[in-house]
Amino acid sequence: MIIDSHQHFWVYNADQHTWINDDMTRIRQNFLPDDLQPILAANAVNGCVAVQADQTQAETLFLLALAEKYSGFIKGVVGWVDLRAENLYDQLDEYSQFELLKGFRHVAQAEPDDFLARPDIVKGVRQLAAFDFTYDILIYPTQLKAALHLVREAPDVRFVVDHIAKPYIKDQKINTWSNYMHQLAAQPQVYCKVSGMVTEADWKYWTKKDFYPYFDVVFEAFGVDGLLFGSDWPVCLVAAEYDQVINLLQEYMTHVGFSSADKAKVFGKNATYFYSLDE
Repeated sequence: MIIDSHQHFWVYNADQHTWINDDMTRIRQNFLPDDLQPILAANAVNGCVAVQADQTQAETLFLLALAEKYSGFIKGVVGWVDLRAENLYDQLDEYSQFELLKGFRHVAQAEPDDFLARPDIVKGVRQLAAFDFTYDILIYPTQLKAALHLVREAPDVRFVVDHIAKPYIKDQKINTWSNYMHQLAAQPQVYCKVSGMVTEADWKYWTKKDFYPYFDVVFEAFGVDGLLFGSDWPVCLVAAEYDQVINLLQEYMTHVGFSSADKAKVFGKNATYFYSLDE
């Protein structure tokens, strides 16, 4: 079974989706389950995890409604909640009734570098453990230090690093990022999504080999038991089609010589375990 651990849905609104800039006109439109389902089928992908793009309660409920309607292939939802809310525990208790809600994410990449290390954020993330909710870490390399602090301070929460922490692939920078990724991988409750890489490369002129040094690092650090395939559809479309994204990882694993069992873990089993998905 192949699971896409990271994709998005939205009804496009220019005032709401301000992050979709003039260079990203390809994704200035609606992207909904009926658009994704045939793409998944064409690539033999059995299911997906829908991840928040907006930081509102309405976004979480929107994704849950889609997941309920399309439960045949939307296997889980990563929503948003205000981690600093005084009534956070009560909100989490209420959210725990939704079986398809697996965890939460904040767009920390848009915050100051120390955001994830701030005491109120650490306190909020720690509360996820009581309800077995996961936390997706969305950051740039300059925020890895704060992320490392967070995961060390919340050992009972399962974490996954989105988009391999967005290294500077276009500029071929790797050393500092690599060091922190190894430190994160040393924490037993931390996983990593092999996703969102094409948008960190040269959108028009990337080649497959541009990504191999970064694949090498995350496979060395996290191993086949700690990595999850994700497409980052539809954001990936500014730089690559869905089949190109999935083929990049498949071809790399074949090139290096990973077994079919290893591929099964990265392309599905690990996501199923991490997010407690129904098979």
